[in-house]
Amino acid sequence: MRTWASSHLVRFAGTMVLAYGVWFVLYDLWILPDGRLDEALSVFVASATGALVGLGSDAVVADGRVVWLGQQGIEVANGCNGLSTLSLFVGFVLAYPGAWRRRALFIPFGLAVLVVANILRCVVLLVLLNQRPEWFDAAHSEHSVWVFYAVVFGLWVLWTHVGDRPAEAGEVVPTARVEAA
Repeated sequence: MRTWASSHLVRFAGTMVLAYGVWFVLYDLWILPDGRLDEALSVFVASATGALVGLGSDAVVADGRVVWLGQQGIEVANGCNGLSTLSLFVGFVLAYPGAWRRRALFIPFGLAVLVVANILRCVVLLVLLNQRPEWFDAAHSEHSVWVFYAVVFGLWVLWTHVGDRPAEAGEVVPTARVEAA
């Protein structure tokens, strides 16, 4: 006998698996070989990182995917530009119940927050590489990833509260089916 909670959990998990599967097929077969989306996002993150660090130093140069602070630089590679995390976030918001109007507003908001969080992560990494190079590897491989995913988790929690609120006038909210026991 399936309960209301288990049927919603199965639907949520199935939708997440489907969304992430579609993303990886699209990414591996089209987006990655094409390269333009990864390149644009990496260059944007590098440029924004350089602009932000440049507020406190005139020794910053952003050159494509690479940001230099003095003699030290970081490259915003495909795996570090946040694209896969952005897709995971979108999949979660699409899979979790909520009004479509709220999704249409929350997805761009969440994507912007995640891009800013990634830029701040790169700022910290660049400054660490310049000021405390011995800390860079640990910060890059472990600490900054956890902070970045904490932001993702915070957005997910926020969506569960925003997406699950009672509908406002004019909103279309999917309704749950009640199955006979």
